[in-house]
Amino acid sequence: MDQVFCLLIGGELEPAHLLRSNILSKMEQRAQLIRSPQSLRPLAARGVAARPGTLLDFRSQDLAEQLTLLDSELYSRIELSEVLLWSKEQNEEKSPYLTEFTQHFNNVSFWVRSVIMLQDKAQDREKLLLKFMKTMKHLRKLNNFNSYLSILSALDSAPLRRLEWGRGTTEALEEFSSLIDSSSSFRIYRAALAEVAPPCIPYLGLILQDLTFVHLGNPDTLITSQGSKVNFSKRWQQFNILDTLRSYQKVTYSLQPNDDIISFFNDFSDHLAEEALWELSLRLRPRNAPRANQR
Repeated sequence: MDQVFCLLIGGELEPAHLLRSNILSKMEQRAQLIRSPQSLRPLAARGVAARPGTLLDFRSQDLAEQLTLLDSELYSRIELSEVLLWSKEQNEEKSPYLTEFTQHFNNVSFWVRSVIMLQDKAQDREKLLLKFMKTMKHLRKLNNFNSYLSILSALDSAPLRRLEWGRGTTEALEEFSSLIDSSSSFRIYRAALAEVAPPCIPYLGLILQDLTFVHLGNPDTLITSQGSKVNFSKRWQQFNILDTLRSYQKVTYSLQPNDDIISFFNDFSDHLAEEALWELSLRLRPRNAPRANQR
């Protein structure tokens, strides 16, 4: 909405209208999902089969590798044309593989939140949170920024962040969060990405943001003394962004699937919706409840 405001101030009424319509459409879709009674029911009540073992039974490195394997398979299918089209139209039907990849990111994030929040005991929730942070360390070593940030978005989400955590856990989470600090146009993340060698899975959200800003901030043509000319500067910026995405698609990971872990993930489909997570969070720590001294 900040971008909509900037466009309006700049007199770009049509792009502002399109962007605002897209935002409102997405919000309505989310509202419909949240209002669904099915989304508010606990996982067990929805017939989700109990899987053997727990997340703690698997090594963090193995979890990171299987997350990376799943990400890589989805990432490799994304067509550059649909990414470029998304920055203009944001049409899910015209960008099917991009939409699938984005939905996977969201599913993982909500699955992580649900796994932690469904623990009755505070110490069990903290154990799982620490387990996910250990997994993030291995994701960073694998240059998988996608799952890294998907998990981080879960651990730093408001329903989780407002609960009671140990001081060491809170400080560690702040350190993990520094990678995606949005100040200075994500300078820390961009610097980290520039230093890695493929294979790598970048954070697609920032790529889409960059493409959208380039598209909205630059006209397709320029009026010169010789008439209307193609704005090659805009095309060059778009090419550089897309070429980075393509370069990481060329190099694949040499990882073997682990059926036990992939089965445990269960496509990350059995997770709670945002409203249910908030409801659970407020049950675990009611509003205005005094915060205990952090350990």
